[in-house]
Amino acid sequence: MSAPDTPLRLGFPVKVMGRPDLKSNDTRRWQKDPHLKTSLEYVSEILDYLNTVDIRMYRLSSDLAPYATHPDMPQFHAMVGESDVELAAFGRKARELGIRLSFHPSQYVLLNSPDPELTKKSIWDLSSQAEMLDRMGCGPEAVLVTHVGGVYGNREESRARWIEGYDQCPEHVKRRLVLENDDIRFSAADVLWIQERCGVRCVFDYQHFWCLNPERLDMRDTLEKFLATWGHSARPKIHFSSPRTEMREVKRQITPKQRAAARAGRASKSTALTKAPVKATARVTVLLPPIWTGHSDFTNPFEFATFMRMAEGLEFDVMMEGKSKDVSIIKLRPDLLRFAPDVAGRFGILPEDAAELAADEQALEQGVASETEADVDEGGLTGEPEAAAA
Repeated sequence: MSAPDTPLRLGFPVKVMGRPDLKSNDTRRWQKDPHLKTSLEYVSEILDYLNTVDIRMYRLSSDLAPYATHPDMPQFHAMVGESDVELAAFGRKARELGIRLSFHPSQYVLLNSPDPELTKKSIWDLSSQAEMLDRMGCGPEAVLVTHVGGVYGNREESRARWIEGYDQCPEHVKRRLVLENDDIRFSAADVLWIQERCGVRCVFDYQHFWCLNPERLDMRDTLEKFLATWGHSARPKIHFSSPRTEMREVKRQITPKQRAAARAGRASKSTALTKAPVKATARVTVLLPPIWTGHSDFTNPFEFATFMRMAEGLEFDVMMEGKSKDVSIIKLRPDLLRFAPDVAGRFGILPEDAAELAADEQALEQGVASETEADVDEGGLTGEPEAAAA
């Protein structure tokens, strides 16, 4: 593949950690009449910030149009059409700044649900988000990323049912829908099986591939197959994150048995915190090993450089899913220039940028806001989607 006309892009999802004053959507409750127009004012400021820090890809909040598809709140159902002028202006601004946009609907959007009503509601959600991208004037690079969904006791039937749900989607959804391999249910092989039967484009997720690859597919070969599903429609995109490695802090209630053991001097290391006198309703913080499906705060630069060298000659943008969002990219860029300048160059990060990148890195020492919520696709932390949808 020839060298790209423009550098590969790095992007992040939704929340801006480096500027906690910036909002990604209108979060007011329904009683306050939230609106897509307000959300667009907020994300327009985010575009300005992205331009300042030279980040050219961004995932919009799936709640950008609040209550727009809530079945019991018809007063909000027309807000996408009502915001046509604002959506067009926002899309024009994103194009002028060279910022690629996308959505990643929540785990409640399930095209393979055995409940026809849930599938119907999911298609409505997808239609609303696809309509917003259409009204923004976005090209085929602006996609809706989704997962296969729940297993529901039968993997083969669930895979086939996703295709049935896809076939029910209107054309404007099919044009934008892309399917991602996940970390605990449907592997890259499952996604390719579906793709061969319906033609949906695919998004390769690096961390998910490591977490779930029972078929032991080769990473380079699989990546090439995923990228090929995009044809000449647009530059493909992938997802990258490093796994969380630190201990997890979890609050647990002290049981009567633990208190009794502590008083008798039989407490194990895991209950040592209960030796001190405690109230009956007390909770203690315990430290647990990491869950490898969880995303780290920052991207391991050596891991990312190794991956990009494995992918030498392939062209794709990278959605970085570190939990520190934009800050993880601001930290990664000087790291790449320092440790892997060959990889840095593919993203337009050049030696003459060193001083500016170092200043950005130093600014991180001022501290940023923390992110405690699990990302939408951290399956090991959010539970089975069929349970979430129940």
